[in-house]
Amino acid sequence: MTQYWLMKSEPDECSIDDALAARDATVPWTGVRSYQARNFMRDQMKEGDGVLFYHSSCPEPGVVGVARVASGTRPDPTQFDAKSPYYDADSKQESPRWLLLDVQALRKTRLLSLPEMRSTPELADMVVLRRGNRLSITPVDPKHWSLIVDDMLA
Repeated sequence: MTQYWLMKSEPDECSIDDALAARDATVPWTGVRSYQARNFMRDQMKEGDGVLFYHSSCPEPGVVGVARVASGTRPDPTQFDAKSPYYDADSKQESPRWLLLDVQALRKTRLLSLPEMRSTPELADMVVLRRGNRLSITPVDPKHWSLIVDDMLA
C-alpha cells in the first residue's frame, strides 16, 4: 500500500532542481538527525511511496515538487565524516545511528507556499502545519496528497 510523505530540504543543500539534475533524478536523503524522522524512514517508508518535496529554511518555504521513495534505508555515511556538518561522534560503523534512503524527483511544480497551505481549510490538519512541528519528514494523509497533487499542483 502506497503511503505519502512530506520531506523538507534546504534548497542551498539540495533543491528540487538539484534533485532533477542528479543521475536518474535520484538523491540520497542525508543529514536526518531526528529520531522520529529516522524511524519513519526505517519503519514505514517504502520504495514507491509518494513524496512532496518541500523547501525549508528559505525566503519562501513550501512544496516545490513531487518525488518518490526510490530505495530502502542504509546507513548515512555523513555521520562518520568528521568534516560533515552531520557528523555524529557517538555513532559507530558497527551500529550506525542514522539512516538515509534515496528520493527520486519526478517533477517540479509551482510553489505551494506555507501561507497558501495554511489558508486552505482542507489542509488544516496536515502534520507539517501543526504548531511546533519541526520534523524534516512527516506523513501525509491520502486526502491531503490528492488535494495537493491532483488539484492544487495539477
